[in-house]
Amino acid sequence: MKRNPMTVTVGVVLILIFLLLLFVFQVRQSEVVVVTTFGKPTRDIVEPGAYFKWPWPIQKVYKFDQRIQVFEDKFEEQLTRDGNNLLTMVYVGWRIKEPQAFFPKFRGGSVVEAERMLESILRSAKNSVVGRHDLADFVNADESRLKFDAIETEIKTLAEAALQTTGAGLHIEFLGLRKLGLPENVTQAVFERMTSERNKLASRTEAEGKAEADKIRSAADSEAAKLLADANAQAIRIRSEGEKIAAEVLPVFEQNPALANFDLRLKALEQSLRERSTLIFDARTPPFDLFNLVQGLTTNRVTR
Repeated sequence: MKRNPMTVTVGVVLILIFLLLLFVFQVRQSEVVVVTTFGKPTRDIVEPGAYFKWPWPIQKVYKFDQRIQVFEDKFEEQLTRDGNNLLTMVYVGWRIKEPQAFFPKFRGGSVVEAERMLESILRSAKNSVVGRHDLADFVNADESRLKFDAIETEIKTLAEAALQTTGAGLHIEFLGLRKLGLPENVTQAVFERMTSERNKLASRTEAEGKAEADKIRSAADSEAAKLLADANAQAIRIRSEGEKIAAEVLPVFEQNPALANFDLRLKALEQSLRERSTLIFDARTPPFDLFNLVQGLTTNRVTR
């Protein structure tokens, strides 16, 4: 009896596929793997690719997600150093760093149990760190006095140290404060203290503003006094020079009053005609009567 070549080929391919499923497994980029031999973990794999294994019940493969997983603990109450109750919640990013240690620690690698242990560690770390700080480090009208970064770093350091002692194969990638709250019996007192601090800050700012204004006003008064003194000195100097010139000219004017009168009228006329302007005047009114004199001199010259 002849067998169909196609049937044989399909049969061979199916056998190969079955053997591959029994003896080969794949590890993806986002996975870590623990291989057990007769129920005991004997190998862990963190690099992606295809790997050989013995079929069950000799060996069995357990796969876990090695990507960072985010977890938030409960919104719970802690006591600050200055005796105030404070509600806190933190978020943490963690991942499996040592799968062969992680697998037997949590009943075949249960993530739920791992996060339950992580929650207990975070609660202890928060209680310790919050107890080292005053409420003003968490809630303050002055942003420069808040210590969120330092507090988050302290909690993360304590939690990482506690994880090291458990040998659970976990690693904390990041940690931060998710939420802060105050019990009702503390809220009013905190608001009153914040209002008082804000009023002190406003008073200090106002005092600094007034001091700066007084400083500017004092500088302006000093500058004005200096300018006024310079102007007075210059006026005295000009007056002195004028009096000196007048003293030199006065004997001449005393000897010839008519010349003095003529000079004064001429200067008055010069002041009147300094700018371009149209004048309407009585030719008999000094000093404009000089025009009659000029006209008379011109007429006599023409007649001659």
